Amino acid sequence: MPRGMGVRDPRAGRERAGLGGRDPPGSARDVAPRHRRPVLRGGRGFAGDRPARGPSVRRPAGVTPRVSVLLPVRNAAETLGECLASLAAQTLADHEVVAVDDHSTDGSRALLEAASRGDARVRVMDNPGQGLVAALNASWKAARAPLLARMDADDVCHPERLRAQAIRLQEDADLSLLGTCVRLVGSTSGPNEGMRAYVRWLNGLLEHEAIVRDLFVESPLAHPTVMMRAALLVRLQGYRTFDGPEDYDLWLRAHAAGARFAKLPAVLLDWRDGPSRLSRTDPRYASARFRELKIRALEAGALAQRPAVVWGAGPVGKGWSRALSARGHRVAAFVEVHPRRVGQRIHGVPVVPVEGAVATPGALHLAAVGQPGAREEIRGHAARLGLRDGDDLIAVA
Repeated sequence: MPRGMGVRDPRAGRERAGLGGRDPPGSARDVAPRHRRPVLRGGRGFAGDRPARGPSVRRPAGVTPRVSVLLPVRNAAETLGECLASLAAQTLADHEVVAVDDHSTDGSRALLEAASRGDARVRVMDNPGQGLVAALNASWKAARAPLLARMDADDVCHPERLRAQAIRLQEDADLSLLGTCVRLVGSTSGPNEGMRAYVRWLNGLLEHEAIVRDLFVESPLAHPTVMMRAALLVRLQGYRTFDGPEDYDLWLRAHAAGARFAKLPAVLLDWRDGPSRLSRTDPRYASARFRELKIRALEAGALAQRPAVVWGAGPVGKGWSRALSARGHRVAAFVEVHPRRVGQRIHGVPVVPVEGAVATPGALHLAAVGQPGAREEIRGHAARLGLRDGDDLIAVA
């Protein structure tokens, strides 16, 4: 299942370098067998807060669950059992799993049906269409709960995950989407450094302001960690079918609709990385598709009727300049700190030093350097020039 972007594969290019942060402690898989105390301190619990194990879990007819887990499945037989076991072990017993089989041919369907026979909370249905987006839309339309939790068939939940997220959403009525921190797991070769850097950055974005500040850098939420209000997904008319990343598109549309984001600081999901992930193999998750989405979202907001100033004349900045020009936007200047580049012209656009960045009144400044530390360095220069982060300056790499 995809997690967002091909950026996490080093083959996706230099645009994905330089994400900062710290590695998360612990592992959902390591903690799950023995940790039963609440991850979050305080707050109100639910009457059904206990592990629901065994082969005979049944829900009274007509009872609405508190949480519906959206689980698209396609040829995931090797990992599906562990995924389903982690859901069955949730301390929030009052949930359902809406599993949509996307035409599997490897025995995944048999595993789902066996799980459903043992636990009536597991509902199995066929994908009425083809592909991940069709499966996701079928799952949320069939879901019965007011809260929807995403899960992928190759990942593992900490047993407190659903309970912790449901409590936070219950206590904060203004919150729309809530993620968690993740721990990477993978093949014997291990996740690549680009993916590890991405996760360090991802796990450092916890509150709405930090998430929105970096929304145009990368996908700030790991899709299979998210719990959201069903009403929001209805309002947004679900996932959009198009030639691009469905999760990042949803976050951008949710932000435009005024949704508030947050992330629990606990590691509540083991997130599998491997060579077969769609973000490595499917062109919908290539960096160019993400950039196109970013530009379209900016056109509806900060970029509307404004020239652009691109900070960084390297490969990332040049890519942004070409993409902006192709959509009819005027790039007024590149801003560079390297003296050898200052004074050149790239794509017919002058390269200016930092002190010349504000020569174009009313411009939207785009921080487009993917090297470690560059984003914060640019933000520091921009602040000294009187540019407001989020209004006059937006980081896009």
